[in-house]
Amino acid sequence: MASRGLAVLCVLVAGLGQVGSSDQAGREDLNPAALYPWRQRSSGGLSRVKRDWIIPPIRVLENSKQVPENLVQIKSDKIFTGEVIYKLEGPGVDQDPKNLFEIDDKTGWIRSMIPLDREKYRSFTLKAFALSPSGERLENPSTIEIVVLDQNDNRPNFSQKEFAGSVYEFSVPGTSVMSVTATDADDPTTDNAILSYSIIGQESIPLLRINKTMFGINNETGAIYTRDVGLDWEVVKGFRLKLQVADMSGMGLTSLANAVIHVTDINNNPPRFSPDQYTMSAVENKIDFVIGWVNATDNDEPGTGNWETKYTIAKGNPSRNFAIRTDPVTNEGILSVVKALDYESQEVYTLTLTVENVNPLSIKAPKNPVSSATVVVTVVNENEAPRFIKDPIEILVPESVDPGTVLASNIAYDPDNAKLKYDILRDPEGWLIINHETGEIAARKPFNVLSPHVKNNMYNAVIRVTDTDAGGISTTASLVITLWETNDFLPQLFPLMGTVCSESGRKTSGLFLTAVDEDLPPHAEPFTFHLQDMNVSANWTIIQVNETHAVLQPLVELETGEYAVTVLVTDSGTPSLSAYAQVNVTVCPCGKDGECKTEAAAIFGTRVGVSFIALLVIMASIALLLLLLLLAVAVGNCRRHHMKKGEGLLVGDSDEDIRDNILNYDEQGGGEEDENAFNIDLLRNPTDVGPLPISYYPPVSDYPDNLPSPSYPRKPPADPTDIEDFINDGLEAADHDPNIPPYDTALIYDYEGDGSLAGSLSSIASASSDGDQDYDYLNDWGPRFKKLANMYDPQHTNERREICTVVLQSVSPQSHLKPQWPYQSGVSSWRFL
Repeated sequence: MASRGLAVLCVLVAGLGQVGSSDQAGREDLNPAALYPWRQRSSGGLSRVKRDWIIPPIRVLENSKQVPENLVQIKSDKIFTGEVIYKLEGPGVDQDPKNLFEIDDKTGWIRSMIPLDREKYRSFTLKAFALSPSGERLENPSTIEIVVLDQNDNRPNFSQKEFAGSVYEFSVPGTSVMSVTATDADDPTTDNAILSYSIIGQESIPLLRINKTMFGINNETGAIYTRDVGLDWEVVKGFRLKLQVADMSGMGLTSLANAVIHVTDINNNPPRFSPDQYTMSAVENKIDFVIGWVNATDNDEPGTGNWETKYTIAKGNPSRNFAIRTDPVTNEGILSVVKALDYESQEVYTLTLTVENVNPLSIKAPKNPVSSATVVVTVVNENEAPRFIKDPIEILVPESVDPGTVLASNIAYDPDNAKLKYDILRDPEGWLIINHETGEIAARKPFNVLSPHVKNNMYNAVIRVTDTDAGGISTTASLVITLWETNDFLPQLFPLMGTVCSESGRKTSGLFLTAVDEDLPPHAEPFTFHLQDMNVSANWTIIQVNETHAVLQPLVELETGEYAVTVLVTDSGTPSLSAYAQVNVTVCPCGKDGECKTEAAAIFGTRVGVSFIALLVIMASIALLLLLLLLAVAVGNCRRHHMKKGEGLLVGDSDEDIRDNILNYDEQGGGEEDENAFNIDLLRNPTDVGPLPISYYPPVSDYPDNLPSPSYPRKPPADPTDIEDFINDGLEAADHDPNIPPYDTALIYDYEGDGSLAGSLSSIASASSDGDQDYDYLNDWGPRFKKLANMYDPQHTNERREICTVVLQSVSPQSHLKPQWPYQSGVSSWRFL
């Protein structure tokens, strides 16, 4: 049926009914090279019985180069009056993967269009249709299956390029080492995928150590195993095998891979000392230092437990003065001293060492005894420090120990039998003394448990002992003295004076007494109180309140006055100590509150309700207020008297305009350093010297003596427009005045019109006090204002007040003259304070 000679088996399945001769005739007309999947026949012309063809799979060889290739032709045996069109649907046709097959719609031939790959698509299931030209289905769809036949077109592949495994040394033949695997993409149901493994090469690591074949492989499973004896890690460390796998049971395609097999060491070599005799030395009295190394060899693999060693001191170390450990890098044993050696006790030590592996020996190891070595250690003598027998030195003594009492002896010794010297390094109370040669410690004076250096009844000192050999090595130890408390202090009664109400029937009548004892329990309280004098006992009694207090009370009503009562107080020490004390008791009448009061205090307390002392304070306060009032009146009268006489205040006698006192002045004095330029005495008597300057006095020596001055204009005109004439007249008079400096220092006035914004200078006479003003800024105005700054210094307060008074008398509040600032050299100007 197919072009490549493949037969198609068609099986006709008969339906119900008989097949007539007409069926036979019809079958003879069919094309034997075609499939008839829709074949049908009628029976007796009355009915049709349907018969279907069961079509076997159509087999197509993969990788066929004859494409397109006719695979099979399908036909319908039904007689149609018109044309029949064949269609094919399914994967490979109109579904992915598309365009692998096609059908001739007129002839029904199914063709493969490209070579097929079984590893991608193993089979295809298609549906065939017989249609009329109008698209009407003439037959039911028929299923056609196409199977791709496999070819050996894929080599087998190992799962790894190189396999790794291991095997213990001295393994017996047949020991499983590892398995290798490979795969083939061809059909596993065919010989194309049947694989066969083999070893085609072997190399030892290192090379040429072993030449015989040591390993085999199962050709079907790929399991590698040992074939021969002789695997010794000390000889060979591993093997490199060359593997091959082939399909078709070893006759087909092949692939190669490598396998590396490591020989694993076993602990078959015990460590051995090399050498086994050592000599070392160690200095006495030192610890934690290395004295030497020992060596052991092991032929097993380094870095593993089969090679690592552990050393043991088997003999010669009863006091455990020595210890040994393993160097993890070199595997050597490090011997050290961990407990101080004493040359005087033992000079030489002989140690026996053993060595073994960390891992236990294999059963395949030789049965040899454990390796051992001998180490002889010589102790080196050195000058040792003295040693105390006990540190700290503990002593228990009573606090009242007698001076000179020996407290401790034989406290230290020297290992080298050197002569010793003893000292006390710390004794804050100076209670101890020590014999510098024997070290005998004695008490210098009695102890006191109440000392601040005694804590919890313990006193601490430090003792030093030094040998007298070269170097003078010393050692210190603590001396702890526990003081045993003794009853060495008498109890002291307190208080020694007090008051008692004269009414014996009062419940509160009595004096509370207590005692103080410097001893500590149990040598202090409880105290007992007694009255020893029989005569006193007839009038007084003492009642014990508790362990520390008692009450002294009169038995009868006593007269007011002073009484001396002798009381005996006893402590609880062993033995107990007693002390007599005289208590001075004042018996007096008491008020309602039970307190003793004087007669006067009682009277005031009942009638006035204020104590006598409070009354005295009130009366003294009233007298003090009256005295202050009289003093204020006297001071006021004195001040008014001086104001009337004009003494002490700068008040002028003239009733004229205060501007009559504005005077010209000269500014050619000695400058800031001229102390004569300002004379406050002139201001104190202005009537004696005539007109006064406002803020500056030139040196008196610069003026001609007793020359008459011209008449200056006294009052300005009422009309402000004439003020310029007033200034010119004053300037002309100043120019002809022989008592003033030359013209270059003449006063220059600047007329600025009326309505000055400067305001009235009467603010100088403000009621504000000088203390409200801060004039320190005058020191920042330069040397020209140094005098003014000095005047406003607190030391010149009175002088400044007098100058201000002169200014108020000399300057009119209505003046329209203002100073021309800044001051320029050679030009005079107004100066107002």
